[in-house]
Amino acid sequence: MTQIALVTGAAQGLGFSIAARLFKAGYRVVLTDVDALSAERAANNLDPSGELLASKALDVQKKNDFISALDFVVERFGACDVLVNNAAMTPTTPLLEIEPEEFDQVININLRGTFLGSQVFASYFAERTYGRIINLASLAGQMGGTASGAHYAASKAGILTLTKVFAREFASAGITVNAIAPGPVDVPSIRDKVPPEKLARIIDEMIPVKAMCKPDFIADMVLMLASPDANAVTGACWDANGGISMR
Repeated sequence: MTQIALVTGAAQGLGFSIAARLFKAGYRVVLTDVDALSAERAANNLDPSGELLASKALDVQKKNDFISALDFVVERFGACDVLVNNAAMTPTTPLLEIEPEEFDQVININLRGTFLGSQVFASYFAERTYGRIINLASLAGQMGGTASGAHYAASKAGILTLTKVFAREFASAGITVNAIAPGPVDVPSIRDKVPPEKLARIIDEMIPVKAMCKPDFIADMVLMLASPDANAVTGACWDANGGISMR
């Protein structure tokens, strides 16, 4: 039976890699992003026919946008089986320079967005007695790192807790809720933000395996957790950080 997934923040970067991997595996996928035009372009790049993929504008700060997106998926493909909460801001503002407004924005997009998406889709999945929710957390949320911004780290730590809360609440309803916590991921946004010399030093001195995570591998992890066969995995966090943190 064909599975249907919705991915937030899917217009580029890791979100696009996840959507592409699900599509390649036979899923019908709705790519969502706050930038509707970019989401549409991304979907067209994967499926020019427009028959197997779709795109939808979605601001993860707005509950009504999630409700509208869910309605769109069900109308377009008949149902929805998987939610991937990927959309996030990744500012690198130094700790003492973070303004309250920026802190709120990061928490609202990263943490509140994951909460709202999980809330809306878990309610729908519970009615169907089946669903998969996969949240993108981060090594920063586990270690309290501030290199990517203290507000970013705090939001990702909150996502790890929300994952457990939703997993416990909906385990008996056939819904699994899991998180993936990557370390540095080799995506254009990272290479654009970090000077090459500094990035090379980070890889050589901070990452034991001397390599960043490959986005396609993170996408493969999402695919595994999205599988109907992954019914025994819930409330878990799968790490992919190159050995920076081992537990």
